Amino acid sequence: MLNTIYGDNLPEMEKTREEVISVIEDERERLRKKYDADPVEHLLSRIKSEESMREKCRRKGIPETSYSALHVIRDAIGVRAVCDFLNDVYELRNALVKRFETVEEKDYIKNVKPNGYRSLHLILKDNDFYVEVQLRTISMDTWAALEHNIRYKRDISGNTELIAKELKRCADELASTDVQMQTLRDLINGEL
Repeated sequence: MLNTIYGDNLPEMEKTREEVISVIEDERERLRKKYDADPVEHLLSRIKSEESMREKCRRKGIPETSYSALHVIRDAIGVRAVCDFLNDVYELRNALVKRFETVEEKDYIKNVKPNGYRSLHLILKDNDFYVEVQLRTISMDTWAALEHNIRYKRDISGNTELIAKELKRCADELASTDVQMQTLRDLINGEL
């Protein structure tokens, strides 16, 4: 039997993943009652595959060990929640940081990457395991998926500047739509 890079930690990693999902589901239910609608379009989670983790260790030039996989690289466990509205992203964020130790937070919604990428990233710690959490709106998730497809799955040589400019323009338009949709929900709910 192949010695797994996670050692005998997989059951505990699954438990940690489920605990993060449980906090999101609890907050999802609270917001569902508040707005009479499900605030989460979809929720995905995974434990990084053996091969993917080993490849990441090699790419980073670190030993392919359980210590590297669980303590140096901090995305062995990953969770992504895609929300309908901007405020829902921050409501989920608040619920998570109340329950888990926050090791790192990068708010690419308020501090947009130069290419237009938007998302809220958290590195949480629980049961001695790190969990990478990404919280996005539907618009942000759509843009990220399309940007990945364009940049990494197609030969765009010779057009990179124009493509980058158009991707940024699209990201800005989608962000504007997110703000407009949030305003509409706030108006409908009497919150403005």
